[in-house]
Amino acid sequence: MSHYLARGCGAAIVYAFAAQGALADLTAEDVWTEWRAYLTGVGYEISGNESRTGSGLTVTDVSMSMQLPENSGMFSVGMPELEFRENGDGTVSVVMPARVPMRFEATDGEEQVNGEIGLGQTDASLVVSGSPADMIYTYSAAQMRIALDSLMVDGQTVPPEIGHVSMDLGNVASTTRVKQGGMRDYSQTMQADQVTYDVAFKDPDSAESAKIKGAIQGLSFEGTGRIPMQLDTGDLQKMMADGFAFDGRFAYASGSSSMAVQGTGDDFSYEGSSQGGSLGMAMDASHLAYALSQTGTSVNIANAELPFPVSFQLQEVGFSIDMPVAKSDEQQPFAFGMTMAGFTMPDMLWGIFDPGAILPRDPATIALDLTGKVKVLFDLLDPESAAMMEDQPPGELHALTIRNLLVSAVGASLSGTGDFTFDNSDLQSFDGMPKPAGKADLTLVGANGLIDKLIQMGFVSDQDAMGARMMMGMLAVPGDAPDTLNSTIEINEQGHIMANGQRIK
Repeated sequence: MSHYLARGCGAAIVYAFAAQGALADLTAEDVWTEWRAYLTGVGYEISGNESRTGSGLTVTDVSMSMQLPENSGMFSVGMPELEFRENGDGTVSVVMPARVPMRFEATDGEEQVNGEIGLGQTDASLVVSGSPADMIYTYSAAQMRIALDSLMVDGQTVPPEIGHVSMDLGNVASTTRVKQGGMRDYSQTMQADQVTYDVAFKDPDSAESAKIKGAIQGLSFEGTGRIPMQLDTGDLQKMMADGFAFDGRFAYASGSSSMAVQGTGDDFSYEGSSQGGSLGMAMDASHLAYALSQTGTSVNIANAELPFPVSFQLQEVGFSIDMPVAKSDEQQPFAFGMTMAGFTMPDMLWGIFDPGAILPRDPATIALDLTGKVKVLFDLLDPESAAMMEDQPPGELHALTIRNLLVSAVGASLSGTGDFTFDNSDLQSFDGMPKPAGKADLTLVGANGLIDKLIQMGFVSDQDAMGARMMMGMLAVPGDAPDTLNSTIEINEQGHIMANGQRIK
């Protein structure tokens, strides 16, 4: 249900995140006509009583409603009055109520849920400029608030002390440009000084409860999108085929959050903060991309089963993926990245397994950066493809480049790069895996010193350590620096595996 609500809210209030203007005349009717065309195009039914005034157009008893997919419910927005006021300079101001109610009803066949979400605005201003085919919206508000104002489950009212959800945005400003051709092309920027959210639920029949709170400072957004004139929101594959696409990035200066779960017999609490980060997403008919990054992360966790709170810090954390989603006979590029840099934890945790402080406690890092090429065998956005993928892999790997590999912890580090191709016509040479060809260059620093410390701690026996050192001697050669090993692992076209020129398979 939350997916449907998010989509419905976004479509209904898309114009509340608006834009900055061009030099052409607009009429009130131009703006209202475009609103109706857009909302109708994404599946809303629109009604209202229009009346022309001396300064523009007033629409009363405004109703916007959308049937949720598979007849699972309804989402609607109602306003007693919506005014489109011509300013005399070719621009139009849109005056909305201070509070816009958004109602929903949904069912999964067993449970009926009804509710109302309120969108509140303080000192709001929305000005539209440009031309009918190229409208620019400028929006600002001292405060925006989105809150779950009422909720009913199977006809029973859920009081606020049982469940509430709210989000507040301070000093909001946005600019959106909407250009029409065969599609609606959007470009948008948005800023908010602060965003806070508060979510809480309590089971009325027990002591179980959950609370989530957080704040984000210096939120910004920049993105573009394309929306077909007629959009079938119930068919993702068709949406993409018709040209729907978006590419956007959120960024923030700092953030904090907390969560507490109580009364379950396994009480849990979490507190976290960061010094900033970003979240980017892009999607079209051919690919899906996602990128997350955060700096200065600090986490504290307490659990009823833990003897003491757990805390750790990360200087940098990141994750990214860019993958093709459309079936193609051609090879398509992909990329994957992961970073956990500067991981540290307190001495109390170290003391559990290293009370003598034998291991170096330098910040740990894990980083991986991959690119490559794949052949996609199914349209991954097609629900019917899911059944086919149960019996056959969704794609074939044809090339893989290791741009960066780094694992650094407890005084030792492994780094490397590599480049491989894969022959999908040969699945016998490597036990069902496409036959690889290529090489990887690896460097291992501090391995012998780490083994010595593990022996001292009693974690590794002398016999096991001897076996590990013999294996390193087979696969690597000494480097120029102390306790450094270098290795070039190569797989040739004949399927032979070579380590520093010596065949090992």
